[in-house]
Amino acid sequence: MAKITLKDGSVREVENGSTYQDFVKSLSNSLAKKVLVAKVDGKVTDLFAPINHDANVEFLTWDDADGRWALRHTASHILAQALKRLYKNDNIQLAIGPAIDNGFYYDIDMDRQLTDKDLADIEKEMKRIVKENLPLSRSELPRAEAIAKFKAEGESYKVQLIEDLPEDAIISLYTQGEFTDLCAGPHVVSTGKVKALKLQSIAGAYWRGDEHNKMLQRIYGTAFEKQSDLDDYLHMLEEAKKRDHRKLGKQLDLFSLHEEGPGFPFFHPNGMVIRNELINYWREVHRRYGYQEIKTPIILNRQLWETSGHWDHYKENMYFTKIDGDDYAIKPMNCPGGMLVYNSRQHSYRDLPLRLGELGLVHRHEKSGELHGLFRVRNFTQDDAHLFVTPDQVEEEIQHTIDLFDEVYSTFGLTYVAELSTRPEDSMGSDEDWELATNGLRKALEHRGLKYIVNEGDGAFYGPKIDFHLKDSIGRTWQCGTIQYDMQMPEKFDLTYVGEDGEKHRPIMLHRVVYGSIERFIGILIENYAGAFPTWLAPVQARILPITDKQADYAHELRKKMFDLGLRIEVDDRNEKIGKKIRESQMLKTPYSLVVGDQEMNDGTVAVRKYGEQQSETMKVEDFIAYLQDQIATKAKKY
Repeated sequence: MAKITLKDGSVREVENGSTYQDFVKSLSNSLAKKVLVAKVDGKVTDLFAPINHDANVEFLTWDDADGRWALRHTASHILAQALKRLYKNDNIQLAIGPAIDNGFYYDIDMDRQLTDKDLADIEKEMKRIVKENLPLSRSELPRAEAIAKFKAEGESYKVQLIEDLPEDAIISLYTQGEFTDLCAGPHVVSTGKVKALKLQSIAGAYWRGDEHNKMLQRIYGTAFEKQSDLDDYLHMLEEAKKRDHRKLGKQLDLFSLHEEGPGFPFFHPNGMVIRNELINYWREVHRRYGYQEIKTPIILNRQLWETSGHWDHYKENMYFTKIDGDDYAIKPMNCPGGMLVYNSRQHSYRDLPLRLGELGLVHRHEKSGELHGLFRVRNFTQDDAHLFVTPDQVEEEIQHTIDLFDEVYSTFGLTYVAELSTRPEDSMGSDEDWELATNGLRKALEHRGLKYIVNEGDGAFYGPKIDFHLKDSIGRTWQCGTIQYDMQMPEKFDLTYVGEDGEKHRPIMLHRVVYGSIERFIGILIENYAGAFPTWLAPVQARILPITDKQADYAHELRKKMFDLGLRIEVDDRNEKIGKKIRESQMLKTPYSLVVGDQEMNDGTVAVRKYGEQQSETMKVEDFIAYLQDQIATKAKKY
């Protein structure tokens, strides 16, 4: 008998040789219907795997990332099986087919060039395989036998994968019906578990990502446990296309990207309005929360980056230059400069917590194929802050920082999920330091009562962190804010403060960003608002639309009156029909279109049409100005 310890701490005895699926059925039939895979001593495992030792076991459903991953991994095998059935006469060879975020893909090599029309036939065959509800099973072969098997089947890419493994490796295979694939797993118990799937696109992909290798065909798809979830996801994708910040950035004249500087965005006047409003708000909030602003140089010498650890741990992402024959680097992070500012004078415990904020321009090398609008660029402004605290101030300072995050994100109507990221493989510091730092972040989250998930091994090289994943108006999540606990930098830069005992002590440092990157945050806001920014952020807050030339002078008088009050107003005095002016003002997503004719000019009024509405409301000019000023002052989310 094997002793199985469950997540709640209870222990059950299970007969050796029975499967995890048998075991979960003995616990609860309703749970068994939901479970996709098991996690055994921290490793995700097939439900059909036999139980043969004492273990800690957790059962994972669609609600767990590893559960979704397993189901989508199985969907990729269903795709491969469908391709083998349909194109067996086209010399088809399978390469790799993993699960990925939000879906899966499979790379193939075949004589036939697939088109979007073929996707419908492939998807139909996949649904037939799902309906067949084929059970999956795992088997193993010695390396030599596995090579012989796939050579005989003409699967040269599988042979290459196996040949790269050690000679004593045991090769795992997964079988469903007539189809067997090379795979490490895990998978769900049967093809029938993949109840909702959709093939989305075909693209080219070099074998193993190497441009010197053959170009393969890559088929992308997604899979869900329920059809309703798939429908919601596809609707979200359609909505996301309409909100693409690159398209809207051009339409609204916010920013541009040029081949003269790939990954280096150019902000236009309209985009600078949004950028400056975000910076103004950042400064106002941080002043209230007790921050002081600093500015550090963009270029600093090699010795500094060696001291910080970036030269050894981050060099491949950095840009370099020489000055007077010495090596210098363009900063990829603001932290080392902040260390020098702190060290420029001696600090007392009375100075702490010391909160130093910086809107620092950083440069990081990204591969050209990974650049994406404002979301993935090579230079961006981080709204950094470095918080220097005593050990007994850590938790309170984290709570203070989360209070700031709550205020900022709620201003934009964004909610978030917190994620605790732990020690990565490439890291600095002792086990004791990492345990202390990770527990400090965990306690702060738990004492606040904040729900969070753990992302093992995804911390920074110098410390664990809490990431804040923002949820936008169509349900997508974006990683923006972060709080990082760092005991390494203060040690490396020999930071100290004088304690109450008159002795020198080492401060703890917290790194944190709210927006993350101003450029990326603007991209997120463009898509969150679909380009229709709230009044306080809108590049043009109102457009005055005279019906005829007779009202043009009045329109410009109104514009000057509002402009002098700090409002962003434009006049459309073109010789066009008023209907066209209104439509174009709506296309530019102007919060308020103000129509003025003879009646309005005589009465000192404007006909106000809010963005997205069909009806207008007549208001006194003074009343509209007061209303607009209130919208801006309160940072109202709706017009």
